[in-house]
Amino acid sequence: MMIEVNNVTKVYGNRKAVDNISFSVDSGEIVGFLGPNGAGKSSTMKMITGFMPPTSGTIKIAGYDIIEDSIKAKKHIGYLPEVPPLYLDMTVEAYLAFVCELKEVPNNKKKATVDKVIGEVGLADVRKRIIKNLSKGYKQRVGLAQAIVGDPDVLVLDEPTVGLDPKQIKEIRDIIKELGKKHTIILSTHILPEVSMICDRVIIINKGKIVAVDSTENLTDTIGKSKRYFLKVIGSVEKISTTLKGINGIKSFKSKADSKENCIDVDVETDVDHDLRKEIFFSFANQSLPIIEFRPVNYSLEEVFLQLTTDEEVNDNENADNIQKGA
Repeated sequence: MMIEVNNVTKVYGNRKAVDNISFSVDSGEIVGFLGPNGAGKSSTMKMITGFMPPTSGTIKIAGYDIIEDSIKAKKHIGYLPEVPPLYLDMTVEAYLAFVCELKEVPNNKKKATVDKVIGEVGLADVRKRIIKNLSKGYKQRVGLAQAIVGDPDVLVLDEPTVGLDPKQIKEIRDIIKELGKKHTIILSTHILPEVSMICDRVIIINKGKIVAVDSTENLTDTIGKSKRYFLKVIGSVEKISTTLKGINGIKSFKSKADSKENCIDVDVETDVDHDLRKEIFFSFANQSLPIIEFRPVNYSLEEVFLQLTTDEEVNDNENADNIQKGA
């Protein structure tokens, strides 16, 4: 394991920010660390990097305790905080050479190291420019470059795309995916589609406790308060409505006309404990309503996140009588 977090708690005064959490990250994994504001996410990231100690519990990086073997553990970590630690009046290459000194890169390897990290994050065109004159996207790249100086096994990235425009987000995302081929990465972000595109696995924390650890695919497959299906049916909205109302276990449905295919698109939500696909199929067949498409619909990562981190159940189901007619 590259990262091992065991029974870690962090207390600030009377407030328990992180409450006895445990998880691990394997070598070569890219793991998303998610949580609402105040969930304990940033505190956990800071403890993993050794920026602050846990109140109790242990954290190991590449087998070294982050407190007891701090220097050895930190040699295996590259850290990009939410605000990159840049010296704005330095040029890109001068700043990265300075980072090489901080990380004790041998003198005979400094130039090669600077050239290497500049190439990996796409800074060749701006290497001689002063950092304060760069766009936010390029500044973020410089932050990533300093994190990978010394070729650490583990990269800890805190909100690596915050404040970037869509083009810059895609560029940083592509860089992170490429870095994931050689580094173990744990990253926090509020951009949930980004997690689905980058991460092998997701850890969700809420109120200081881990509430889910799984792949994004498994989370969206298995976590939900209902099952959902999409149907494309030839027939009238009224007949489809009457048929669905006669099936026990359907919680809600909505439909709209698809003028291109001259049929009706139907979204159906059913009780989570029952598979009603067969009953829906035969009920529609008995009413001479041909189904030309029938597939399950998974919850999005955003919906899973909200279910796991919201106290009250958000009732966004529509009553079965409220059927949208027309396109």
